Amino acid sequence: MQPYKHRQIGTMMLCALGCAAAVAATMVAVISPSPGRIVVGLVLVTLLLCIFIFWSLTVEITSEYLTVWFGPGVIRKVFRFEDIRDARIVKNKWYYGWGIRLTPHGLLFNVSGLDAIELELKNNRKFRIGTDEPQKLLTAIQNVLRDDS
Repeated sequence: MQPYKHRQIGTMMLCALGCAAAVAATMVAVISPSPGRIVVGLVLVTLLLCIFIFWSLTVEITSEYLTVWFGPGVIRKVFRFEDIRDARIVKNKWYYGWGIRLTPHGLLFNVSGLDAIELELKNNRKFRIGTDEPQKLLTAIQNVLRDDS
């Protein structure tokens, strides 16, 4: 089995959060000390934390596990291949957005774009992984699933 590991950079998410952080930083610099400055400062810290956590999405496949995590790995999800029934390429709706989302198709981890792999688990739950290389990811998953059967 060929190991698979791919990191997708959330370019649009970084741009959006970066612009918002720049505006908040400017506001902190120009607002005179007041409760408003504290609130904007807290917003700035929150935006910077979101940039740190959600700047990328990494998917790693080994012979036993499929692991997906954001940025430095603080938020991650691990699937045992024995718990995965099937996988397929899907298109997310644009309004499903980025980050961690609960959709009509289960939980979604996404940093950019509309392409995703939908995992169908043996407990009848579904999980979507946003990706910029859906065919490569699907092939890697199917190779492990085929080897397990």
